[in-house]
Order: sequence, then structure tokens, then C-alpha cells
Amino acid sequence: MKTRILSSVILLPLLVVLYYRGPLLWAACLLIAVVGVSEFYRGFEAIKIFPNRWIGWISAVALYALVLLGEGLHMYLLWFFAVVAASLLYLFRIEERQLADGMATIIGVFYVVFFSFHVVLIDRTGMGNLIWLVILTAFGTDIMAYFTGYFLGKHKLCPKISPKKTIEGALGGIAGSVILCTIFGYLITEGSIIHYIMIGFFGSIAAQAGDLTASIFKRKMGIKDYGNLIPGHGGILDRFDSVLFTAPFVYYYIMLVIF
Repeated sequence: MKTRILSSVILLPLLVVLYYRGPLLWAACLLIAVVGVSEFYRGFEAIKIFPNRWIGWISAVALYALVLLGEGLHMYLLWFFAVVAASLLYLFRIEERQLADGMATIIGVFYVVFFSFHVVLIDRTGMGNLIWLVILTAFGTDIMAYFTGYFLGKHKLCPKISPKKTIEGALGGIAGSVILCTIFGYLITEGSIIHYIMIGFFGSIAAQAGDLTASIFKRKMGIKDYGNLIPGHGGILDRFDSVLFTAPFVYYYIMLVIF
């Protein structure tokens, strides 16, 4: 527990990035995407599947370049096409590559790079301060679920996926997320408070789904953590796995419900 708390303190500088947002936030997200996709591909390599890291890295840089060049729907569609096409062309050395190599390359780009990119999309909605909801739901859920499960957990949630997670912990995570998002909504007094309650509730479910999804990948890859960059948490992807599902949820809630 002490290691987890220390790691949380180490991550506090990220709050400064969230406060200033803009290019500083985009640069931080790009760095997380590049490191995260590298960790994800390394996990596949543990089971003799070899994604193309260069495609992952170049795809990440190209996606963030769209923000600077003036993105549009047609540019995003071009990016989607280029990612899939490049991953398939990677298989042309048929004597050296397996189909799984190309599929893993595509999954890494969309799962890690594109999902996390939604943080930048939120920043560009004109309601960039709602980025805090991503942190409150993802990290708030993680912290409250951990402590609730630690002290009260008795019933296993998904024992075959993540043996330590409990139903009590999951409910505690949802409660913590709802409380934090409601307080945030009350303090900024922007929009109906019901939106913050809804984001806190469903965002927590999305965060836990993201966490469990990452656990499924790790179990299939036969690894405990994606890396060892952050003491007590593993790699970047181990710390931000819940954000990969929470950020898209918050973005689409803003665009489809609030706007």
C-alpha cells in the first residue's frame, strides 16, 4: 500500500499539465501514447507475436499532428485508412510474419493511441475543464475501489480475470467516482449537476471495464505488468488503462448529451 501511495505522489505533476492544458497536455498525452503502445507491443512479444513498433509510433505522431494541421473528419478517416493499410502491408513479408503480427499492430494503435487521444479531443470541445472528470472517474474509481476492497472486500468480482478485485471494491469505486464528480460539478457550477452524477456513475463502470480489459490482455500475454516504470503500478499502461475507456466515454457524453 505504501508503494502505491508513493507512486500516486510521483504522478502529482500531471495535475499541473491538466491545469494548463493546451499544447502541454497534448505533448504529455503523446508521450503516454508512445510509451503505452510500446509496452503493449512488448506484451505481445512475450507470446511470440511481433507487432510493428514503428507503425505504432508513427501513427501516434501523425494523429497528434492532425491537431496542429487543422483536423477534419476526412483527415481522421485518412489516418484510420493509413493505420490499417500499413499494418496489412507489414504482412507482405509472408515468410516472416503471422497474421497475428498485423492484427496486434492495429489493436495497439486503436486501443492505446486512439482511445487515449480522446483526452485531447475533450480539450478541444470548448469545455476543456471537463478533462478533470476523466481523472476523477478513472483515478477516483481506482483509489476508492482499492481501499474499499482492501478493508471490506469479500465477494470476488471477476476471479478469472483479476482475482483481487471484489464486488464491494467495485461498488466503492462507483460511489467514490460519483461523489468526486458531483463535488466537481457543484464547484464549477457549469451545466446541470445531473450530468456530473451520470458521468461519475457510468464513467466509473467504464473505468473498471478498462482496467479489466487490460488485465485480460496481460493474462493472455502471460505477464504481471506491462512495465516497471512506476513503482507499485508497473508501466504507463498499468496506470492509465482505465483512462483508455473513461476518456472516450466522457468525450462522447459531452458531444452527444451535453452539447
